[in-house]
Amino acid sequence: MTPNDIDLVVRLLAGDGRAKRHALERTLQDRGPDALLDTPDLLDKLQRHSQLGSPSPALFLYVAVRHALRSVGIDDGRLADYLGALLFEFGVRGRAFRAARYSDQEYHYLTDIIADLDNSTGRVGFQLRAHLGNFSMWIAGVFPDFITARRHRKGGPDLRYYDEIGARGFRMASGHRLAHEFDVADIYAKAASSFSTIRIALNQMSDRLFFPRSSPDRLLRQVADEFNLTQ
Repeated sequence: MTPNDIDLVVRLLAGDGRAKRHALERTLQDRGPDALLDTPDLLDKLQRHSQLGSPSPALFLYVAVRHALRSVGIDDGRLADYLGALLFEFGVRGRAFRAARYSDQEYHYLTDIIADLDNSTGRVGFQLRAHLGNFSMWIAGVFPDFITARRHRKGGPDLRYYDEIGARGFRMASGHRLAHEFDVADIYAKAASSFSTIRIALNQMSDRLFFPRSSPDRLLRQVADEFNLTQ
């Protein structure tokens, strides 16, 4: 996020109140940006804002993911930052199918990533481990209805399969030496241990923001997810 993003947040939260703006700026200085970004109605304000200086994708996705995670009891700014960046990066055409931004190799199925893991070491091995988690989270988190539909049409894997494989990828990535070198080992470890809860949070976000049309299958999934969150 940029200073312009933070300035937009202050302006949206303050409205026309000069005193409130000053108070928000003091809060920003004393407690950092998350103190403002966690404001409950900020996401709605960002959605409704259509004037010059609209929220950047980085700002919108971070706030959306941050609020989604907090709604299921995960208060982790670094994890929200990582997942927001993941959604932003994988939203670029074709990027989600590659373990690295400039790789020519594409993976459209988790089994293909797993098959290459056995013969990959070093940086490539680390990228494949992380991609196993990232791709699982992207597909299962943002497109759960697609997984359900494919399961009904072709007998494909269910969401639990993505939860298990995705957690496995992040767990392996967290133990790799490069994860410590790049200071992401704790993020991958948290993503592994809480994969299904994070996936449910992203499902709720996707249902609300990206694909708001409901269906009987979605309602059944939402009921099952609510039950899983209470266990």
